[in-house]
Amino acid sequence: MKKMTLILSLALAATATGCSNVEHSRDVANPAVSGKVLAQQVCSMCHGVTGNSVNPTFPKLAGQQKDYLTDQLKFFRKHNRSDPAGSEYMWGISRHLTNDQIAQLADYYAAQTRIPDPSVNPSLEELGKQIFTHGVNDGARTVPACETCHGTDAHGRGSFPFIAGQHEDYILKQLNIFKETEERDEKLGQMMKNETHDLSSEEMKAAAAYIATMP
Repeated sequence: MKKMTLILSLALAATATGCSNVEHSRDVANPAVSGKVLAQQVCSMCHGVTGNSVNPTFPKLAGQQKDYLTDQLKFFRKHNRSDPAGSEYMWGISRHLTNDQIAQLADYYAAQTRIPDPSVNPSLEELGKQIFTHGVNDGARTVPACETCHGTDAHGRGSFPFIAGQHEDYILKQLNIFKETEERDEKLGQMMKNETHDLSSEEMKAAAAYIATMP
């Protein structure tokens, strides 16, 4: 009887330990769970363990600028970013994130290596490269080069995101959101609305096609 009681006590203790082990937790409302654990066990379901998502609905986060990630997670937490997929998936997840967890998530993803997508629209890439490096200046329109803010390697800086190797479909979707809607109303969104205003659909497709293959 004593042996049985001891075994039961040990089993209960093990169960309790397992339930409270924040290193194996998907509890997004628990401030004790680290950003790294959340990234690997929660965010990974959409963005991949290393931040290299497979589904273009979800952006690649690997290598992303820490300031940009921090800003966007706080925008989601405040419901200040309302683009459909972003609000659908991120408002609930970010609701209880602490500033420390957000900083840890940003550190985790910034340390990962992004894997670019294979070329799918090579016929558009030359035009995309022209737009990225020189912008558009045809007399009627003046659109700055993408590299002006995102850098010659498109790795971004500070609050300007790392866009090289991002999914082509995701880049194009965001460009259309910037141009056609008010769903990205943060400072960067307003800046991008001005930049995309004079770009045609074909030019945005070309820019996305080129950027997606950049290393």
